[in-house]
Amino acid sequence: MVFPAYDQPLYRPPSEAKSLIFQVTLGCSFNECSFCDMYRSKEYSERPRDEVLAEMDVMARHMPQTRRVFLADGDALNLDTDYMVDIVSHLREIFPKLERISCYAMPMNILKKTPEELYRMRRAGLDMLYLGIESGSDTVLRKVTKGALGTTIIRAVNKARTTGYTMSCMVILGLGGRRYSAEHVEETARVISACSPDYVGALTLYLENGIKQEFLDKYGGEFERLTDDEALEELRGLISRIDAKENIVFRANHGSNAYAVKGTLPQDRDAMLEQIEWMAAHPETVRPRGLRGF
Repeated sequence: MVFPAYDQPLYRPPSEAKSLIFQVTLGCSFNECSFCDMYRSKEYSERPRDEVLAEMDVMARHMPQTRRVFLADGDALNLDTDYMVDIVSHLREIFPKLERISCYAMPMNILKKTPEELYRMRRAGLDMLYLGIESGSDTVLRKVTKGALGTTIIRAVNKARTTGYTMSCMVILGLGGRRYSAEHVEETARVISACSPDYVGALTLYLENGIKQEFLDKYGGEFERLTDDEALEELRGLISRIDAKENIVFRANHGSNAYAVKGTLPQDRDAMLEQIEWMAAHPETVRPRGLRGF
């Protein structure tokens, strides 16, 4: 089997585990989030169009049954709109069974595109965007150098949804530490409620050694990591407070989490809260720390 020659490290969302991945960009153009070590070893660049299209042609011959494609690295939506339309249109032509094309998207990358540009990419066949909310608290977002505030995130998600995209968003339990935990939960629930993504995934803060000191330094020495019980309490607070105007598929079963919970809001809220109550009373169900990670 022939596979693309990936520029490592390569990352993709858990739900893209069975997707064919093409790196159309390398690294991340922002690359300043203090909690993220994914692309620190790379300098951001955009791969040549002809090279990318040729790679796609090769893979179409070897994997014609491909149903899902994920466009990496962390910043594919930063591409020029014409370039993205060419890529997506080509994928739809050469993979006859293709059901979904997706990529990561930063709030700033959505907001700098006009509605017409977003519509063009969507009509060409880009279906789904993964966006990191991380926190709804402006205090926390500034502390971790996210490059976006709560209002920015709401505008970006709503803009993408209005132009037809399925939105999958991530939040990080424990990102505010003990001091900002209540604000983190309250404001994150507010942001989710205001934009109602199709999917929300709750991860738990996991600091790689390479960025741990940077993260702590930017917090000014006031960060205290949550215990597993405290992170579970944040999860309880988040699920309790999200006011879902439309169905939100909610997942807290990422490999970074101590406990796994899943359901659809609002209808499964009570069942998820009951499950959290049970897990709080049964700490033996916790995932061992050695088996956790981003």
